[in-house]
Amino acid sequence: MLLVGENVALRLMTKDDTDLIVKWRNNKRVRNNFVYRETFSREIHENWIKTKVETGEVVQLIICEKNNNNRPVGSVYFRDIDNDAHSAEYGIFIGEDDAIGKGYGNETAVLATGYARQELGLTKLILRVFTYNEAAIKSYEYAGFVKVEDLPMVECSDGEKSDMILMEQKI
Repeated sequence: MLLVGENVALRLMTKDDTDLIVKWRNNKRVRNNFVYRETFSREIHENWIKTKVETGEVVQLIICEKNNNNRPVGSVYFRDIDNDAHSAEYGIFIGEDDAIGKGYGNETAVLATGYARQELGLTKLILRVFTYNEAAIKSYEYAGFVKVEDLPMVECSDGEKSDMILMEQKI
C-alpha cells in the first residue's frame, strides 16, 4: 500500500483493476456524478491507461477498505497534471455502494492531497462538482477545497445540463 490511513489505504491503480473500474464507472450513482455518462468499457479504460496514466498526465489510485481485507472500493485520481504550474484536477469516486457514507471519501481526500503535495510536487488542485452532490461538496470542504466559481448549466454527454461549481485548494 502506498498510503495508509485509519480506515482506508491507497495503492496505485494497475491494469488488473480494469474490470473493477469499468464496473464502478457503469454504476448509475457514480455515472451521474460525471460529465461523461456514456457506458464505460474495457477499451475506454485501457486507452485511458495508455494515453493518460502511462504518459504521466494522470496518477490514479485505488481506495481500499482496511477493515475488510483491503477490499477495493473506489478510486481517486489527479488528471491534467501540469508540472510547470504544479497543478492538477482532482477526482474521486466510491464505486461500491456499501462503502458510501463511511467517511472514506473524507479520509481519502486528506491522504491524497498530502500525496499530491509531497510526492507529485503539486501546489494547487482544482475540481468540478455538481451542485446536487452535497455529500461530495462537504467532503471536499472537509479536505480544504473552497468554492471559486459557479459553472452554470454544464452539458453532460447524455445531453442533460446541470449546475456545477469549481473548487480549488492550494496545498
